[in-house]
Amino acid sequence: MTRREFISLLGGAGAAWPLAAHAQQTDSMRRIGVLLGYAENDPSAQPRLAAFREWVHELGWREGHNIRIDVRFGAADPELIRAHAAELVAMAHDVILGMTTPVTAALLRLTRSIPIVFVIVSDPVGSGFVESLAHPGGNATGFINLESSLVEKWIELLKEIAPQTSRAAMMFNPETAPYAGYYMRPFEAAARLLGMEPIGAPVRDDPYIERVIASLARDPRVGLILLTDIYTTTRREPINRLTARYRIPTVNSSSIITRDGGLITYGIDTIDLFRRAAPYIDRILKGSKPGELPVQVPTRFEVIINLKTAKAIGVTIPPSVCYAPTR
Repeated sequence: MTRREFISLLGGAGAAWPLAAHAQQTDSMRRIGVLLGYAENDPSAQPRLAAFREWVHELGWREGHNIRIDVRFGAADPELIRAHAAELVAMAHDVILGMTTPVTAALLRLTRSIPIVFVIVSDPVGSGFVESLAHPGGNATGFINLESSLVEKWIELLKEIAPQTSRAAMMFNPETAPYAGYYMRPFEAAARLLGMEPIGAPVRDDPYIERVIASLARDPRVGLILLTDIYTTTRREPINRLTARYRIPTVNSSSIITRDGGLITYGIDTIDLFRRAAPYIDRILKGSKPGELPVQVPTRFEVIINLKTAKAIGVTIPPSVCYAPTR
């Protein structure tokens, strides 16, 4: 499968038809539930939701006409995610789109009959969501966000932008990233291969984040990797602020982190995953079984560099990073 990389350098009519609309909803309206891991006011949420809606409409589905989309936001809060999952399952949707591992786990704990299409899930086999990528079985399928082999690229980037790095830490929240072991093992191997000591850096709240980053900063040769995790993504403001204060070079996998002040992203185009989810939803609504639709891997990758942050923390981005080869 061909993969592409992109590099960025950053410096009132409905009210007139209540009876007809009601009749259509009861007779032929199909229902899609959507549970996102983000908060509703997170800048990451709306573009991804808009991309999904756009492609659903391209496939002939019209909200208020033959489709209803019910959206809930988990805000990286496990308790809220579980509550919204229960609500959507109780509403008996025809299919539910779930974003992230915690969301998908919450949905599948509640139903093994409603079709689930997941996006931004790291290890669906290891998490027990599907039997295999090629033959998911059950009621779930979808789109994984990253392969564990990408950890090697994060480590390589860290060493390229900060050659003095001798210790590499990986930050994640164990509650929202129960799949951390899927990445930790290749992370440790890749770090040692490049002469770096690997360090696990679990966090659970903002004070924890501050303590961990302050502790890491005692060694000027330390670098940080942000594991793909809805928690570290939503808590990007304190993480970016503290890593800038302590001048810690940090690699992440989510473009929104770098656009909001992080240093460098190497990851997938997550908006593309939401676009690609729409045809799976369409096929399920037309009778396909999710267990017969293969889990898809990413096809679009991006490198995003925040030159303002690089200058502020004293990092020089080498040309080899700015012109990364196609993977």
